[in-house]
Amino acid sequence: MSSPSIVIYTDGAALGNPGPGGYGAVLMFGPHRRELSEGFRLTTNNRMELLAVIKALQLIQDKSHSINIYTDSKYVCDAIEKGWLENWRKKGYAKVKNPDLWQMFYKMKTEYKLKFHWVKGHAGIPENERCDYLATTAAKAKPTNIDTFYEQQSKEDGLL
Repeated sequence: MSSPSIVIYTDGAALGNPGPGGYGAVLMFGPHRRELSEGFRLTTNNRMELLAVIKALQLIQDKSHSINIYTDSKYVCDAIEKGWLENWRKKGYAKVKNPDLWQMFYKMKTEYKLKFHWVKGHAGIPENERCDYLATTAAKAKPTNIDTFYEQQSKEDGLL
């Protein structure tokens, strides 16, 4: 008999992209539900989309369950489901945006039984809409958290 699966919905937001950003996630397991969100003073939408997945997975202690992740991010979903991440890893993440987060996720992904599903954003899916609300609310809350890698990279690239 297989163990029940965990369902995770995630979303990321950045106002201005780059700009203040945030992520939101909803985790569901049987009757249990947990929401999480966090904002950063300067970041990008794609970073928040991926960070939402990472932060949600970090909460899961029992890794024997299969996990279905629903995201409206083609960037995240396609990178994993189409094998782009594996190619990026083989090439040492050269010329890949957000290498810090992709490396973190890659280390984690082998510990879980993951399946990613793309969902259309703003299509009335309750948990996706909730994640969007959590992410945008975190971004609008004048966050002071620092996305250290992004800000350092932006300084090195002369963007800040």
